[in-house]
Amino acid sequence: MVKRTRADEAGRPEDERLGIGKSFTYGIQHVLTMYGGIIAPPLIIGGVAGVPPAEIGLLVASCLFIGGLATILQSYGVPFFGSRLPLVQGTSFAGVATMTAIVADGGLPAVFGAVIVSTLLGLLITPVFSRLVKYFPPVVTGTVITVIGLSLMPVAAQWAMGNNTKAADFGSVSNIGLAALTLTIVLVLSKVAVPAISRLSILLSIAAGTVLAALLGKADFSDVGDGPIFAVPTPFAFGAPTFDVAAIVSMFIVVLVTLTETTADILAVGEIVGTRVGKRRIGDGLRADMASSAIAPVFNGFTQSAFAQNVGLVAITGVRSRFVVTAGGVILLVLGMLPVLGRVVAAIPYPVLGGAGLVLFGTVAASGIKTLSKVDYDGNMNLVIVAASVGLGMVPIAAPDFYHHFPAWVGTIFHSGISAAALMAVVLNLVFNHLKPGKAGTDPSVFATATRVIDYSDLKAFSQLKNGDRIVDGKIVDANGEPVPVRDADGHPVHYRIGAEPEGH
Repeated sequence: MVKRTRADEAGRPEDERLGIGKSFTYGIQHVLTMYGGIIAPPLIIGGVAGVPPAEIGLLVASCLFIGGLATILQSYGVPFFGSRLPLVQGTSFAGVATMTAIVADGGLPAVFGAVIVSTLLGLLITPVFSRLVKYFPPVVTGTVITVIGLSLMPVAAQWAMGNNTKAADFGSVSNIGLAALTLTIVLVLSKVAVPAISRLSILLSIAAGTVLAALLGKADFSDVGDGPIFAVPTPFAFGAPTFDVAAIVSMFIVVLVTLTETTADILAVGEIVGTRVGKRRIGDGLRADMASSAIAPVFNGFTQSAFAQNVGLVAITGVRSRFVVTAGGVILLVLGMLPVLGRVVAAIPYPVLGGAGLVLFGTVAASGIKTLSKVDYDGNMNLVIVAASVGLGMVPIAAPDFYHHFPAWVGTIFHSGISAAALMAVVLNLVFNHLKPGKAGTDPSVFATATRVIDYSDLKAFSQLKNGDRIVDGKIVDANGEPVPVRDADGHPVHYRIGAEPEGH
Protein backbone atom coordinates (compact mmCIF):
# COMPACT_ATOMS: atom_id res chain seq x y z
CA MET A 1 0.00 0.00 0.00
CA VAL A 2 1.38 3.38 -1.05
CA LYS A 3 1.29 5.96 1.72
CA ARG A 4 -0.06 9.36 0.67
CA THR A 5 1.97 12.33 1.76
CA ARG A 6 0.63 15.72 2.71
CA ALA A 7 2.13 17.05 -0.51
CA ASP A 8 -0.03 14.60 -2.47
CA GLU A 9 -3.10 15.71 -0.53
CA ALA A 10 -2.32 19.36 -1.19
CA GLY A 11 -1.73 18.65 -4.86
CA ARG A 12 1.38 20.81 -5.12
CA PRO A 13 4.89 19.97 -3.92
CA GLU A 14 5.41 23.40 -2.40
CA ASP A 15 2.39 22.88 -0.09
CA GLU A 16 3.98 19.97 1.78
CA ARG A 17 4.06 20.48 5.56
CA LEU A 18 7.13 19.04 7.28
CA GLY A 19 6.23 19.94 10.84
CA ILE A 20 7.44 22.82 13.00
CA GLY A 21 10.77 21.24 13.98
CA LYS A 22 11.94 20.39 10.45
CA SER A 23 10.53 23.61 9.00
CA PHE A 24 12.53 25.80 11.37
CA THR A 25 15.65 23.64 11.02
CA TYR A 26 15.60 23.93 7.24
CA GLY A 27 14.53 27.58 7.59
CA ILE A 28 17.79 28.34 9.42
CA GLN A 29 19.67 27.22 6.30
CA HIS A 30 17.82 29.82 4.25
CA VAL A 31 18.67 32.54 6.76
CA LEU A 32 22.35 31.59 6.86
CA THR A 33 22.49 31.48 3.06
CA MET A 34 21.20 35.00 2.56
CA TYR A 35 22.29 36.71 5.77
CA GLY A 36 25.45 38.23 4.29
CA GLY A 37 23.51 39.57 1.32
CA ILE A 38 20.72 41.13 3.35
CA ILE A 39 23.01 43.07 5.71
CA ALA A 40 25.39 44.37 3.04
CA PRO A 41 23.11 47.08 1.51
CA PRO A 42 22.35 48.84 4.84
CA LEU A 43 26.04 48.74 5.72
CA ILE A 44 26.95 50.35 2.39
CA ILE A 45 24.16 52.95 2.35
CA GLY A 46 24.58 53.80 6.03
CA GLY A 47 28.30 54.27 5.51
CA VAL A 48 27.76 56.69 2.62
CA ALA A 49 25.14 58.57 4.68
CA GLY A 50 27.74 59.00 7.42
CA VAL A 51 25.53 57.67 10.21
CA PRO A 52 27.28 56.40 13.38
CA PRO A 53 27.81 52.65 13.94
CA ALA A 54 24.88 52.36 16.37
CA GLU A 55 22.50 53.72 13.76
CA ILE A 56 23.97 51.49 11.06
CA GLY A 57 23.14 48.63 13.42
CA LEU A 58 19.58 49.93 13.50
CA LEU A 59 19.49 49.89 9.69
CA VAL A 60 20.72 46.29 9.66
CA ALA A 61 18.13 45.21 12.23
CA SER A 62 15.40 47.02 10.29
CA CYS A 63 16.34 45.24 7.05
CA LEU A 64 16.22 41.87 8.83
CA PHE A 65 12.82 42.74 10.30
CA ILE A 66 11.22 43.87 7.04
CA GLY A 67 12.90 41.00 5.16
CA GLY A 68 11.15 38.59 7.51
CA LEU A 69 7.77 40.26 6.95
CA ALA A 70 8.30 40.27 3.17
CA THR A 71 9.35 36.60 3.15
CA ILE A 72 6.27 35.54 5.13
CA LEU A 73 4.02 37.53 2.79
CA GLN A 74 5.66 36.04 -0.31
CA SER A 75 5.78 32.40 0.80
CA TYR A 76 2.66 32.08 2.97
CA GLY A 77 0.62 34.64 1.10
CA VAL A 78 -2.70 36.41 1.52
CA PRO A 79 -5.34 37.01 -1.18
CA PHE A 80 -3.75 38.86 -4.13
CA PHE A 81 -0.35 39.08 -2.42
CA GLY A 82 2.32 36.38 -2.40
CA SER A 83 3.31 33.73 -4.96
CA ARG A 84 3.03 30.99 -2.28
CA LEU A 85 6.36 29.60 -3.43
CA PRO A 86 9.58 28.97 -1.43
CA LEU A 87 11.02 32.41 -2.16
CA VAL A 88 13.08 34.31 0.40
CA GLN A 89 12.79 38.11 0.26
CA GLY A 90 15.38 40.62 1.37
CA THR A 91 16.94 44.01 0.64
CA SER A 92 17.72 44.20 -3.07
CA PHE A 93 21.24 44.86 -4.34
CA ALA A 94 19.81 46.27 -7.58
CA GLY A 95 19.22 49.71 -6.09
CA VAL A 96 22.33 50.11 -3.94
CA ALA A 97 24.20 52.29 -6.45
CA THR A 98 21.16 54.50 -7.06
CA MET A 99 20.38 54.84 -3.35
CA THR A 100 23.95 55.80 -2.50
CA ALA A 101 23.73 58.56 -5.12
CA ILE A 102 20.43 59.79 -3.63
CA VAL A 103 21.67 59.64 -0.04
CA ALA A 104 24.70 61.76 -0.93
CA ASP A 105 22.37 64.61 -1.96
CA GLY A 106 19.27 64.26 0.21
CA GLY A 107 20.18 61.87 3.00
CA LEU A 108 18.26 58.81 4.11
CA PRO A 109 14.85 60.59 4.14
CA ALA A 110 15.20 61.22 0.38
CA VAL A 111 15.99 57.55 -0.18
CA PHE A 112 12.97 56.44 1.83
CA GLY A 113 10.68 58.84 -0.03
CA ALA A 114 11.92 57.70 -3.43
CA VAL A 115 11.47 54.04 -2.47
CA ILE A 116 7.89 54.60 -1.26
CA VAL A 117 6.68 56.42 -4.39
CA SER A 118 8.56 54.28 -6.95
CA THR A 119 7.39 50.99 -5.46
CA LEU A 120 3.79 52.17 -5.27
CA LEU A 121 4.07 52.93 -8.99
CA GLY A 122 5.55 49.46 -9.42
CA LEU A 123 2.56 48.01 -7.59
CA LEU A 124 0.23 49.68 -10.10
CA ILE A 125 1.97 48.15 -13.13
CA THR A 126 2.30 44.57 -11.83
CA PRO A 127 -0.72 43.38 -13.89
CA VAL A 128 1.34 44.11 -17.02
CA PHE A 129 4.22 41.95 -15.83
CA SER A 130 1.90 39.10 -14.81
CA ARG A 131 0.73 38.81 -18.42
CA LEU A 132 4.27 38.28 -19.72
CA VAL A 133 4.40 34.61 -18.70
CA LYS A 134 3.79 33.38 -22.26
CA TYR A 135 7.00 35.17 -23.28
CA PHE A 136 9.02 33.10 -20.79
CA PRO A 137 9.27 29.64 -22.43
CA PRO A 138 12.12 27.24 -21.46
CA VAL A 139 14.56 28.98 -23.82
CA VAL A 140 14.06 32.17 -21.77
CA THR A 141 13.73 30.70 -18.28
CA GLY A 142 16.65 28.31 -18.79
CA THR A 143 18.86 31.15 -19.97
CA VAL A 144 17.92 33.38 -17.05
CA ILE A 145 18.35 30.62 -14.45
CA THR A 146 21.78 29.81 -15.86
CA VAL A 147 22.84 33.46 -15.72
CA ILE A 148 21.48 33.81 -12.17
CA GLY A 149 23.80 31.00 -11.05
CA LEU A 150 26.80 32.27 -12.99
CA SER A 151 26.32 35.88 -11.87
CA LEU A 152 26.41 34.80 -8.22
CA MET A 153 29.81 33.12 -8.56
CA PRO A 154 31.77 36.36 -7.92
CA VAL A 155 29.85 36.70 -4.65
CA ALA A 156 30.91 33.21 -3.58
CA ALA A 157 34.51 33.93 -4.61
CA GLN A 158 34.51 37.22 -2.69
CA TRP A 159 33.18 35.45 0.39
CA ALA A 160 35.74 32.66 0.06
CA MET A 161 38.55 35.23 -0.04
CA GLY A 162 37.28 36.91 3.14
CA ASN A 163 34.88 39.53 1.70
CA ASN A 164 36.83 42.52 3.09
CA THR A 165 39.22 43.63 0.35
CA LYS A 166 41.11 45.87 2.79
CA ALA A 167 41.83 43.08 5.26
CA ALA A 168 45.41 41.82 5.46
CA ASP A 169 44.32 38.21 4.95
CA PHE A 170 41.99 38.89 2.01
CA GLY A 171 42.54 36.16 -0.57
CA SER A 172 44.97 34.33 1.70
CA VAL A 173 45.58 30.60 1.46
CA SER A 174 44.04 30.16 4.91
CA ASN A 175 40.79 31.86 3.89
CA ILE A 176 40.47 29.97 0.63
CA GLY A 177 41.53 26.77 2.37
CA LEU A 178 38.73 27.23 4.93
CA ALA A 179 36.26 27.73 2.08
CA ALA A 180 37.59 24.57 0.41
CA LEU A 181 37.19 22.58 3.63
CA THR A 182 33.60 23.80 3.97
CA LEU A 183 32.93 22.86 0.35
CA THR A 184 34.38 19.39 0.96
CA ILE A 185 32.15 18.91 4.00
CA VAL A 186 29.10 19.88 1.90
CA LEU A 187 29.99 17.28 -0.73
CA VAL A 188 30.69 14.54 1.81
CA LEU A 189 27.48 15.15 3.76
CA SER A 190 25.47 15.32 0.53
CA LYS A 191 26.64 11.79 -0.23
CA VAL A 192 25.48 10.41 3.14
CA ALA A 193 22.59 7.97 2.71
CA VAL A 194 20.67 9.42 5.67
CA PRO A 195 18.16 11.89 4.14
CA ALA A 196 18.07 14.15 7.23
CA ILE A 197 21.84 14.63 7.06
CA SER A 198 22.08 15.09 3.30
CA ARG A 199 19.27 17.65 3.30
CA LEU A 200 20.95 19.58 6.10
CA SER A 201 24.35 19.40 4.44
CA ILE A 202 24.58 23.18 3.97
CA LEU A 203 23.67 24.01 7.58
CA LEU A 204 25.90 21.28 9.03
CA SER A 205 28.83 22.26 6.82
CA ILE A 206 28.50 25.92 7.86
CA ALA A 207 28.43 24.86 11.53
CA ALA A 208 31.44 22.55 11.07
CA GLY A 209 33.31 25.20 9.08
CA THR A 210 32.70 27.76 11.81
CA VAL A 211 34.05 25.35 14.44
CA LEU A 212 37.16 24.79 12.32
CA ALA A 213 37.52 28.55 11.88
CA ALA A 214 37.32 29.05 15.65
CA LEU A 215 40.01 26.42 16.21
CA LEU A 216 42.20 28.20 13.66
CA GLY A 217 41.57 31.58 15.26
CA LYS A 218 39.57 32.88 12.28
CA ALA A 219 36.21 33.28 14.05
CA ASP A 220 35.65 36.05 16.59
CA PHE A 221 32.57 35.96 18.82
CA SER A 222 33.86 38.52 21.34
CA ASP A 223 31.47 41.26 20.20
CA VAL A 224 28.33 39.15 20.44
CA GLY A 225 27.52 40.48 23.93
CA ASP A 226 27.94 44.14 22.97
CA GLY A 227 24.74 46.11 22.38
CA PRO A 228 21.08 45.57 23.29
CA ILE A 229 19.56 42.10 23.38
CA PHE A 230 16.05 43.18 22.31
CA ALA A 231 15.09 46.08 20.04
CA VAL A 232 12.02 46.77 17.88
CA PRO A 233 12.61 48.93 14.78
CA THR A 234 11.18 52.41 15.36
CA PRO A 235 9.08 53.76 12.46
CA PHE A 236 10.80 56.61 10.61
CA ALA A 237 13.71 56.57 13.05
CA PHE A 238 15.75 58.70 10.61
CA GLY A 239 13.06 61.32 10.06
CA ALA A 240 10.03 61.74 7.83
CA PRO A 241 10.61 60.85 4.16
CA THR A 242 11.20 63.60 1.63
CA PHE A 243 10.20 63.42 -2.02
CA ASP A 244 12.44 64.48 -4.91
CA VAL A 245 11.28 63.94 -8.49
CA ALA A 246 14.73 63.00 -9.87
CA ALA A 247 15.28 60.54 -7.04
CA ILE A 248 11.87 58.98 -7.64
CA VAL A 249 12.50 58.61 -11.39
CA SER A 250 15.88 56.96 -10.82
CA MET A 251 14.40 54.59 -8.24
CA PHE A 252 11.53 53.70 -10.59
CA ILE A 253 14.12 52.40 -13.08
CA VAL A 254 15.43 50.25 -10.24
CA VAL A 255 11.89 49.03 -9.59
CA LEU A 256 11.56 47.91 -13.23
CA VAL A 257 14.80 45.95 -12.85
CA THR A 258 13.53 44.45 -9.58
CA LEU A 259 10.26 43.38 -11.21
CA THR A 260 12.21 41.70 -14.00
CA GLU A 261 14.51 39.87 -11.59
CA THR A 262 11.66 38.77 -9.30
CA THR A 263 9.70 37.46 -12.30
CA ALA A 264 12.76 35.45 -13.29
CA ASP A 265 13.19 34.14 -9.74
CA ILE A 266 9.53 33.13 -9.48
CA LEU A 267 9.80 31.21 -12.73
CA ALA A 268 13.13 29.72 -11.67
CA VAL A 269 11.89 28.38 -8.35
CA GLY A 270 8.70 27.12 -10.04
CA GLU A 271 10.86 25.15 -12.48
CA ILE A 272 13.01 23.73 -9.67
CA VAL A 273 10.04 22.84 -7.47
CA GLY A 274 8.18 21.33 -10.43
CA THR A 275 4.97 23.31 -10.04
CA ARG A 276 2.82 25.30 -12.41
CA VAL A 277 3.48 29.05 -12.43
CA GLY A 278 0.88 31.08 -14.29
CA LYS A 279 0.36 34.79 -14.72
CA ARG A 280 -1.80 34.99 -11.59
CA ARG A 281 0.95 33.60 -9.34
CA ILE A 282 3.48 35.89 -10.95
CA GLY A 283 1.17 38.85 -10.40
CA ASP A 284 0.58 37.90 -6.75
CA GLY A 285 4.34 37.49 -6.25
CA LEU A 286 5.14 40.85 -7.80
CA ARG A 287 2.46 42.57 -5.74
CA ALA A 288 3.99 41.09 -2.57
CA ASP A 289 7.39 42.33 -3.75
CA MET A 290 6.18 45.87 -4.33
CA ALA A 291 3.91 46.07 -1.27
CA SER A 292 6.69 44.97 1.09
CA SER A 293 9.07 47.43 -0.63
CA ALA A 294 6.59 50.29 -0.13
CA ILE A 295 6.20 49.44 3.57
CA ALA A 296 9.95 48.89 4.14
CA PRO A 297 10.89 52.61 4.52
CA VAL A 298 8.37 52.96 7.34
CA PHE A 299 10.60 50.54 9.29
CA ASN A 300 13.83 52.11 7.93
CA GLY A 301 14.30 49.49 5.20
CA PHE A 302 14.82 49.55 1.44
CA THR A 303 13.47 47.84 -1.71
CA GLN A 304 12.78 44.12 -1.36
CA SER A 305 13.32 41.37 -3.91
CA ALA A 306 13.61 37.58 -4.09
CA PHE A 307 17.07 36.23 -3.24
CA ALA A 308 18.49 34.09 -6.04
CA GLN A 309 20.93 32.26 -3.74
CA ASN A 310 18.02 30.77 -1.83
CA VAL A 311 16.62 29.42 -5.08
CA GLY A 312 19.85 27.43 -5.24
CA LEU A 313 19.28 26.12 -1.71
CA VAL A 314 15.86 24.78 -2.76
CA ALA A 315 17.51 23.01 -5.69
CA ILE A 316 20.39 21.44 -3.78
CA THR A 317 18.44 20.30 -0.70
CA GLY A 318 15.30 19.17 -2.52
CA VAL A 319 13.21 20.75 0.28
CA ARG A 320 10.46 22.40 -1.73
CA SER A 321 7.98 23.31 1.01
CA ARG A 322 7.07 26.98 1.09
CA PHE A 323 6.39 26.66 4.81
CA VAL A 324 10.11 26.08 5.36
CA VAL A 325 10.73 29.51 3.84
CA THR A 326 7.90 30.95 5.94
CA ALA A 327 9.73 29.61 9.00
CA GLY A 328 12.87 31.31 7.70
CA GLY A 329 10.89 34.55 7.50
CA VAL A 330 9.87 34.18 11.13
CA ILE A 331 13.54 33.67 12.04
CA LEU A 332 14.47 36.85 10.16
CA LEU A 333 11.70 38.68 11.98
CA VAL A 334 13.08 37.51 15.33
CA LEU A 335 16.64 38.43 14.32
CA GLY A 336 15.37 41.92 13.51
CA MET A 337 14.07 42.24 17.06
CA LEU A 338 16.93 40.38 18.76
CA PRO A 339 20.15 42.00 17.55
CA VAL A 340 22.20 39.69 19.79
CA LEU A 341 21.16 36.69 17.65
CA GLY A 342 22.00 38.66 14.55
CA ARG A 343 25.47 39.31 15.94
CA VAL A 344 25.95 35.56 16.45
CA VAL A 345 25.09 34.85 12.81
CA ALA A 346 27.22 37.80 11.68
CA ALA A 347 30.22 36.20 13.41
CA ILE A 348 30.24 33.28 10.96
CA PRO A 349 33.39 33.78 8.84
CA TYR A 350 32.80 34.73 5.22
CA PRO A 351 35.12 31.99 3.87
CA VAL A 352 32.77 29.43 5.41
CA LEU A 353 29.80 31.03 3.64
CA GLY A 354 31.87 31.17 0.43
CA GLY A 355 32.58 27.44 0.44
CA ALA A 356 28.89 26.64 0.82
CA GLY A 357 27.97 29.33 -1.71
CA LEU A 358 29.97 27.71 -4.49
CA VAL A 359 27.69 24.67 -4.36
CA LEU A 360 24.52 26.70 -3.95
CA PHE A 361 25.13 29.09 -6.81
CA GLY A 362 26.52 26.36 -9.06
CA THR A 363 23.34 24.39 -8.52
CA VAL A 364 21.28 27.30 -9.84
CA ALA A 365 23.35 27.38 -13.03
CA ALA A 366 23.06 23.59 -13.39
CA SER A 367 19.28 23.86 -13.05
CA GLY A 368 19.24 26.37 -15.87
CA ILE A 369 21.34 24.11 -18.08
CA LYS A 370 18.92 21.27 -17.35
CA THR A 371 16.04 23.47 -18.50
CA LEU A 372 17.91 24.46 -21.66
CA SER A 373 18.40 20.77 -22.48
CA LYS A 374 14.63 20.55 -23.04
CA VAL A 375 14.66 23.31 -25.66
CA ASP A 376 14.18 22.46 -29.35
CA TYR A 377 17.06 23.96 -31.36
CA ASP A 378 16.13 22.36 -34.71
CA GLY A 379 15.32 24.81 -37.50
CA ASN A 380 14.85 27.88 -35.29
CA MET A 381 16.80 30.72 -33.69
CA ASN A 382 16.81 29.41 -30.14
CA LEU A 383 20.56 28.82 -30.23
CA VAL A 384 21.30 32.48 -30.93
CA ILE A 385 18.75 33.56 -28.29
CA VAL A 386 20.66 31.60 -25.65
CA ALA A 387 24.07 32.70 -26.96
CA ALA A 388 23.30 36.42 -27.10
CA SER A 389 21.43 36.50 -23.78
CA VAL A 390 24.06 34.60 -21.82
CA GLY A 391 26.77 36.73 -23.44
CA LEU A 392 25.07 40.01 -22.49
CA GLY A 393 24.39 38.71 -19.00
CA MET A 394 28.06 37.88 -18.49
CA VAL A 395 29.34 41.30 -19.61
CA PRO A 396 28.96 43.06 -16.23
CA ILE A 397 30.43 40.00 -14.51
CA ALA A 398 33.49 39.90 -16.75
CA ALA A 399 33.89 43.70 -16.93
CA PRO A 400 32.14 45.51 -14.04
CA ASP A 401 33.07 48.95 -15.49
CA PHE A 402 31.69 48.17 -18.96
CA TYR A 403 28.83 50.70 -18.64
CA HIS A 404 30.84 53.26 -16.67
CA HIS A 405 30.64 55.95 -19.38
CA PHE A 406 26.98 55.36 -20.23
CA PRO A 407 24.06 57.32 -18.72
CA ALA A 408 23.18 56.21 -15.21
CA TRP A 409 19.91 54.58 -16.29
CA VAL A 410 21.77 52.29 -18.72
CA GLY A 411 24.07 51.13 -15.96
CA THR A 412 21.14 50.63 -13.59
CA ILE A 413 19.40 48.28 -16.02
CA PHE A 414 22.32 46.43 -17.58
CA HIS A 415 24.78 46.35 -14.69
CA SER A 416 22.72 43.45 -13.36
CA GLY A 417 23.58 40.43 -15.48
CA ILE A 418 20.28 38.84 -14.49
CA SER A 419 18.08 41.67 -15.73
CA ALA A 420 20.24 42.15 -18.85
CA ALA A 421 19.97 38.47 -19.79
CA ALA A 422 16.24 38.40 -19.00
CA LEU A 423 15.49 41.45 -21.14
CA MET A 424 17.61 40.18 -24.05
CA ALA A 425 16.08 36.70 -23.91
CA VAL A 426 12.52 38.04 -23.80
CA VAL A 427 13.08 40.49 -26.68
CA LEU A 428 14.87 37.96 -28.91
CA ASN A 429 12.27 35.28 -28.17
CA LEU A 430 9.57 37.80 -29.15
CA VAL A 431 11.39 38.76 -32.37
CA PHE A 432 12.41 35.26 -33.49
CA ASN A 433 9.60 33.06 -32.16
CA HIS A 434 6.51 35.28 -32.05
CA LEU A 435 6.91 37.73 -34.95
CA LYS A 436 6.62 35.98 -38.33
CA PRO A 437 7.34 38.57 -41.04
CA GLY A 438 7.76 37.89 -44.73
CA LYS A 439 9.19 34.59 -45.98
CA ALA A 440 11.67 33.97 -43.21
CA GLY A 441 10.88 30.26 -43.27
CA THR A 442 12.17 29.85 -46.85
CA ASP A 443 15.53 31.44 -46.08
CA PRO A 444 16.52 30.32 -42.58
CA SER A 445 19.45 31.76 -40.68
CA VAL A 446 22.77 29.96 -40.48
CA PHE A 447 22.09 29.56 -36.74
CA ALA A 448 18.90 27.65 -37.53
CA THR A 449 20.52 25.35 -40.07
CA ALA A 450 23.63 24.78 -37.98
CA THR A 451 21.75 22.57 -35.54
CA ARG A 452 19.59 20.69 -38.05
CA VAL A 453 20.10 16.93 -38.44
CA ILE A 454 18.01 14.39 -40.38
CA ASP A 455 17.29 10.88 -39.07
CA TYR A 456 18.22 8.38 -41.85
CA SER A 457 15.62 5.85 -40.67
CA ASP A 458 12.86 8.31 -41.61
CA LEU A 459 14.55 9.76 -44.68
CA LYS A 460 12.68 7.71 -47.32
CA ALA A 461 9.36 9.08 -46.05
CA PHE A 462 10.64 12.63 -46.72
CA SER A 463 8.88 13.74 -43.52
CA GLN A 464 11.91 15.69 -42.36
CA LEU A 465 12.51 17.71 -45.51
CA LYS A 466 11.68 21.40 -45.53
CA ASN A 467 10.76 23.99 -48.12
CA GLY A 468 13.89 24.81 -50.10
CA ASP A 469 15.65 21.46 -49.54
CA ARG A 470 16.94 19.79 -52.71
CA ILE A 471 19.17 16.96 -53.91
CA VAL A 472 22.61 17.87 -55.24
CA ASP A 473 24.93 15.05 -56.35
CA GLY A 474 22.92 12.57 -54.31
CA LYS A 475 23.16 14.69 -51.14
CA ILE A 476 20.54 16.80 -49.35
CA VAL A 477 21.23 20.53 -49.14
CA ASP A 478 19.05 23.29 -47.68
CA ALA A 479 17.75 26.50 -49.23
CA ASN A 480 21.17 28.14 -48.78
CA GLY A 481 23.03 25.27 -50.43
CA GLU A 482 24.44 24.07 -47.10
CA PRO A 483 24.66 20.27 -46.65
CA VAL A 484 22.23 18.79 -44.11
CA PRO A 485 23.80 16.09 -41.87
CA VAL A 486 22.12 12.69 -41.81
CA ARG A 487 22.49 10.38 -38.82
CA ASP A 488 21.23 6.94 -37.85
CA ALA A 489 18.98 6.12 -34.89
CA ASP A 490 21.99 6.13 -32.53
CA GLY A 491 23.10 9.59 -33.62
CA HIS A 492 26.06 8.41 -35.72
CA PRO A 493 26.74 10.14 -39.07
CA VAL A 494 25.65 8.21 -42.18
CA HIS A 495 27.60 8.43 -45.45
CA TYR A 496 24.83 8.30 -48.02
CA ARG A 497 23.76 9.04 -51.55
CA ILE A 498 20.07 9.36 -52.41
CA GLY A 499 18.98 6.22 -54.27
CA ALA A 500 21.71 4.07 -52.73
CA GLU A 501 22.15 2.17 -49.47
CA PRO A 502 24.12 3.93 -46.72
CA GLU A 503 27.85 3.30 -46.76
CA GLY A 504 28.09 2.89 -42.96
CA HIS A 505 29.89 5.04 -40.48
